[in-house]
Amino acid sequence: MKTIKVLIVEDHALVRAGLRALLERIPGIDVIAEAVNGAEAIEMVRKRPPDVVFMDIAMPVLDGLKATSLISSSYPEIRIIMVSMYAREEYVREAMAAGAAGYLVKRGATGELERAIRAVVDGATYISPEVARDLSRDPTGSSRTHDVSLMTPRQNEVLRLIAEGRSTTEIASILKISAKTVETHRANLMDRLNIHDVPGLVRFAIRAGLVSLDGSERKKEE
Repeated sequence: MKTIKVLIVEDHALVRAGLRALLERIPGIDVIAEAVNGAEAIEMVRKRPPDVVFMDIAMPVLDGLKATSLISSSYPEIRIIMVSMYAREEYVREAMAAGAAGYLVKRGATGELERAIRAVVDGATYISPEVARDLSRDPTGSSRTHDVSLMTPRQNEVLRLIAEGRSTTEIASILKISAKTVETHRANLMDRLNIHDVPGLVRFAIRAGLVSLDGSERKKEE
């Protein structure tokens, strides 16, 4: 089993120590460094890139959202899991827009840590079940899963792969189509569903049941 290198970014020493203690109990996890703010995290990433970053949102000097955006743009292979006190949809939206691959609520179950790591390392998106339940319904409280019927089977496949965190190149390879075709499908999905960003597509895929709430991939029947 390949060792997964983890960086913890958290300004509260007790929370940081507790998170380290929990992570170090997980087989195959190596906590290689800790940072107390986003600026320090960026410097540590430059010196020794981790596989996964656990990133707090509210921190001094440079907050987690800005740090996530900067890291994900320069190191797209690094998977960032946002860790927050807040389970509100707007925070999840901002985190995903910044480039986060996962979103954990600090009061969540400790077992979520390993599930989140395994999911994002496998290229999936992980959202705490507590948050995902709120995302599973639209603002009016009615289910939107029926909107899946608006999509073609190929669009369903593309959407599922987007929600799993796959890149355009990966989707093209998996479906044996061109990257340009993938981009066209994505644009058509956004137009058909009236969704204007990738995080929005991910939330819709969760609502529609195309990916499971714990981030694990929903296998396509061959």
